[in-house]
Amino acid sequence: MMKIDIISAVPELLSSPLNTSILKRAQDKKKVKIEIHNLRDYAFNKHKQIDDKPFGGGAGMVLKPEPFFECIEKLNSESMFDHIIFTTPKGKLFDQRYANRLSLAKNVLIIAGHYKEIDDRVREHFATDEISIGNYVLTGGELPALIIADAIVRLIPGVLNDSEAALDDSFQDGEVVEAPYYTRPAEYRGMKVPEVLLSGNDKEIKKWKQEQSKILTEKWRNYNN
Repeated sequence: MMKIDIISAVPELLSSPLNTSILKRAQDKKKVKIEIHNLRDYAFNKHKQIDDKPFGGGAGMVLKPEPFFECIEKLNSESMFDHIIFTTPKGKLFDQRYANRLSLAKNVLIIAGHYKEIDDRVREHFATDEISIGNYVLTGGELPALIIADAIVRLIPGVLNDSEAALDDSFQDGEVVEAPYYTRPAEYRGMKVPEVLLSGNDKEIKKWKQEQSKILTEKWRNYNN
């Protein structure tokens, strides 16, 4: 069973998504165990302070190193982590290939920042992976942590049933986008499902899907160039 630990200053942002839909199903099936760790539980003073002003000036508050060190060292004493992920817009861009690699791990720790930044000594001392989910800045690392966890968990064998199999997803076979999907009714408000999908001819359906995948992949590449 895979274990995913997430450290957050705002754990409330994580609880509901992690206990819904496929992530909940995966935990119910004992395919993964996900634990959230509240950074404030490791704060040193009675006010549970976890942030402070940055040295050298500048706007915003920086998360202090001490709570992270206390929490991570405790978790390290209990598990051998294959990956300790630091979510940051400065990191390597997350993609399907990266998700595939992480899905093979047994123990993953995700450090979700908040406020302006995390004291960089945390990254320097602990991080094995620095991951960005895109070239933009969010309020905190909780949403990236959820995205990473979701992308990993759905790849674990037995989490998805056959009709949801992840092997046919876009980007599983390199930078290739899937063909479009349709379901009943065959006609809705004058819009018809492509005839080939109703034909029952497996060879022609496969050919159509390959052609559509090629068209949509080219369109995707144009969007992202």
